[in-house]
Amino acid sequence: MSQLTRTVGRAFIGGLAAGGTIAAISAVRRSKWAAELERVNHKGDTVSLAEGPGITVGATAGAVLGANSPAYAAAAATAGLTAGGVGLYDDMADAKGEKAKGFKGHVGALLKGRLSAGLIKILGISTAGIAAAALIDLQNGDLTDERRPLIRRLWNVGVGGGVIAGAANVVNLFDLRPGRALKVVTLAAAPLSRPAGAKSDRATAAGGANTALAVSAAAGAAMAEDLEGKTMLGDGGANALGALLGLAYIARTGMIGRHVALAGVAALIAASEKVSFTKVIAETPVLRELDELGRTKS
Repeated sequence: MSQLTRTVGRAFIGGLAAGGTIAAISAVRRSKWAAELERVNHKGDTVSLAEGPGITVGATAGAVLGANSPAYAAAAATAGLTAGGVGLYDDMADAKGEKAKGFKGHVGALLKGRLSAGLIKILGISTAGIAAAALIDLQNGDLTDERRPLIRRLWNVGVGGGVIAGAANVVNLFDLRPGRALKVVTLAAAPLSRPAGAKSDRATAAGGANTALAVSAAAGAAMAEDLEGKTMLGDGGANALGALLGLAYIARTGMIGRHVALAGVAALIAASEKVSFTKVIAETPVLRELDELGRTKS
C-alpha cells in the first residue's frame, strides 16, 4: 500500500468519525428523547447529553471502518457501543433518582439486594473489555499460542480487558468541566494514532492506530459545543471514548505494556477517591491554562 493510499484512507476514517459524530449529535437533539437528555451543569446552565450517544456512534464507526480484520472490527464495536450504551443507561438512571455513587455506593446497594445502574455499567464495560481483548489476542495469535501456558494467555486477556474498562472510567473522571475530558482524550490519542510501522509484530497495530485516530477526530468534532457548554459527554460518551482508547492501546502493545497501563489507570481511579482532580488542575498554573483554553467565560 502506497503512502498516498494510506494517507487518503486515514483521512477518510477521520472524516467519517467527525462527520458521523456531528450528524449523530444533531439527530439526537432533534429526536423525541431530546428533552430527556437535558441536564444542568456545574454553573446552572442547561446542556444536552446528546453528545454522548453522538460521539459513541461517530468514534465507533470510524474505529470499525479502520479495522484491519473482522475480529478487530468486532472488538471495536463491542468496546465502543457497549461502553456507550451502558454509560447512557447510567446517565438516564441519574435523572430518575439513582442514588448509588462510587464503588462503595454500588457495593452498598448490592448488599441491600439492589443492582445499581452504576454496577450494571461496570459489569457491562468489564465484560465488553474482556471480549474485545480476547478478539485482539485471537487476531495476534496470543490466545492460541500453545507455547504459553493457558493461564498466562487468559491472564493477559483479563489485563487487556482491565485496561479497556479502566480507561473508560478514567475519561469519565475528567468529564467535570466543559471540554476537559475531550482534551484529555485528544492528548492521549495523539501517540496512539501514529501509523504502525511495517516492522510491527502486532497484527492489530494498524487497527489500533486507526481507532485512536477515530477517537481524536470524534473528540475534535464535538469540542466546540462542549467548550461552549451546549453539550456534554456524560457517562455514555466518556466511557465510549475511554474504552476505544484502551482498545487502541492494547492493540499496539504486549503483555508488559498492558500491565503498566493497568497499574496506571488503577492508580488514577484510586487517587480520585481521595483527591479532587478539579482542585489539582485549578491549583496548577499550566494545567489550569490548558483546562480553560477555548472555554466560554462566564
